[in-house]
Amino acid sequence: MVSTGYFLSCEEFGPRELVRQAKMAADAGFERLWISDHYHPWNGTQGQSPFVWSVVGALSEAVDLPVTTAVTCPTVRIHPAVVAQAAATAAVQHEGRFVLGVGSGEALNEHIFGGPWPTANVRLAMLEEAVEVIRTLHRGGVVNHRGTYYTVQGAQVYTLPDEPVPIYVSGFGPKSTRLAGRIGDGYVCTMPDAGLVGQFREAGGGAKPAQGGFKVCYADSAEDGVATAHRIWPNTALPGELAQVLPQPRHFEQAARLVTPDMIAGTLPTGPDPEPYQRTLQSYVDAGFDEVYVAQIGPHQEEFFDFWRTKVDG
Repeated sequence: MVSTGYFLSCEEFGPRELVRQAKMAADAGFERLWISDHYHPWNGTQGQSPFVWSVVGALSEAVDLPVTTAVTCPTVRIHPAVVAQAAATAAVQHEGRFVLGVGSGEALNEHIFGGPWPTANVRLAMLEEAVEVIRTLHRGGVVNHRGTYYTVQGAQVYTLPDEPVPIYVSGFGPKSTRLAGRIGDGYVCTMPDAGLVGQFREAGGGAKPAQGGFKVCYADSAEDGVATAHRIWPNTALPGELAQVLPQPRHFEQAARLVTPDMIAGTLPTGPDPEPYQRTLQSYVDAGFDEVYVAQIGPHQEEFFDFWRTKVDG
């Protein structure tokens, strides 16, 4: 049975609004939450980037839904030893209902200290070692680690949950998906691609959970929804590796000038007709995902949750 969750967008909303949306999601029948982890938004129109760990803590007092970071990059901007402490605390706050979703990151968020942006292969190797560091610290005791990319000296995480924090790994291509299958406790993706889910399972993922997610824009008309999505999230239609390598929101704004409303119209459900939402949700079910998360773009949050509860999920 596939469960549905709501995707809290730290790029578009501030911390108090995200907590408010989480409460509305719970009331609307969503069963779990995703939350993004960004230092910058993709563009200035989105305009937010609260520190995810502060919001995750607030969510623990607001709702009792499971929470997954979708996803944290534990390799450059924050050392994996610090991510280990943050995730352990989050798991204690959420009484075990917390999953650390991790990925190899984007230059947009990770360039801020001025170092070079590693190649994709190096980023995946860094991610693998970072996950090893986090898991070692979550087992308790004093940890000393001298690896290829990270050094940990005499570190111990004292506030630990009863069980180790599950670590799900994101993958959008064959290499990262196979890594997710090999080292992850679960899989994270934003494409309804049965081939990728199959690669995850064949690479060692087996029956472990696979999480997928997509954006929507409920509005009075499909055209209004497309216009809102095009204004706020044109980057969803950018091709290739641009999302991983462009370093500044202004670069995404420049690239997004090539994105037309017609291109956005073909990428996500918009408007008041429930059928496109149901069809997109079903595409993730058919691809083999166990959990599917939905993000509403723009200002009509209350209307979206009522629409989802009464028309899509009802």
